[in-house]
Amino acid sequence: MILTVTPNPSVDRALDVAELEVGEVNRALRAHLDAGGKGINISRAFVLHGVDTVAVFPAGGPDGALLTSELAARHVAVEPVPIAGTIRSNITLVDAAGETTKINAPGPTLSGDEREALLAAVDTHLSGDVSWVVGAGSLPAGVGADFYVQVADRATSKGVRFALDTSGEPFAAAAAAGGMTLIKPNEEELGDLLGRELTTVGEVVDGAREVMAGGPHGAIDTALVSLGAAGALLVTATHTWWAAGPPLTPLSTVGAGDTTLAGYLSVAADPDHDPADALRTAIAWGRAAVLLPGSAAPGPEQIDRAAVTVVAEPDSALPLKELHV
Repeated sequence: MILTVTPNPSVDRALDVAELEVGEVNRALRAHLDAGGKGINISRAFVLHGVDTVAVFPAGGPDGALLTSELAARHVAVEPVPIAGTIRSNITLVDAAGETTKINAPGPTLSGDEREALLAAVDTHLSGDVSWVVGAGSLPAGVGADFYVQVADRATSKGVRFALDTSGEPFAAAAAAGGMTLIKPNEEELGDLLGRELTTVGEVVDGAREVMAGGPHGAIDTALVSLGAAGALLVTATHTWWAAGPPLTPLSTVGAGDTTLAGYLSVAADPDHDPADALRTAIAWGRAAVLLPGSAAPGPEQIDRAAVTVVAEPDSALPLKELHV
């Protein structure tokens, strides 16, 4: 079973427009509503592929009830932690060319007791058959930038692998502590953490390994670095793989990175997995996600693994903008 932890969940409302005109009245062609938040998106994708999962998240206010009911309708097992505040509602505008404009609300402020209740919910499931814990998304006010460090410590102390997908201060705090199994930044988030622009394959690989050196809690085993339309790089201490597919015209990119991580973990749940196969699956899932509206997750019938090319030890001198199949 894979446990996802989403400290700042949302109800995601997406509107399709022919063309977004700033400052004008825009008429939506279609509207979509999804249970959202990075970890929740991952659990939603898992359920469609028969991967056992439980989603842990705080829930409060009318949108908290709506979020929980949406997940129940999608047969996602949940562990909602009641809070006094109201969870956020995010808005996405997608035009006919696939250009996405996203407005994310800040979310509630959690009390100290609510923060501890969220961590206690994680502890409860760690006593079961858990192969991975995934910490994903931004953090609400009140939990502290080291929240994911504490979740990672709880997981690894039980011998459970921990994957992290976040950015900014929470990413910096977790990277400085180290001791995680997997991090999943994109190249911009990685560059922001390092304080420099990463423009070549070698710069991304070297930057990932610099972060993977970790800190007092140990090294980080693996980095899955998203490159947008150019695919992704999978980096370990000694090996690198790049994977991508032919160009696509996206319908929506919202949640595609979360689905990419879900695809990777669906294979990596096996301790003896082939890293190249996990990367191929990750890219196939992510590619399928961008062809769907809103933050919808693809099912097995929509995944095309054969369209994905995997290259071991790609040329470090290659500029990222020249990566293509």
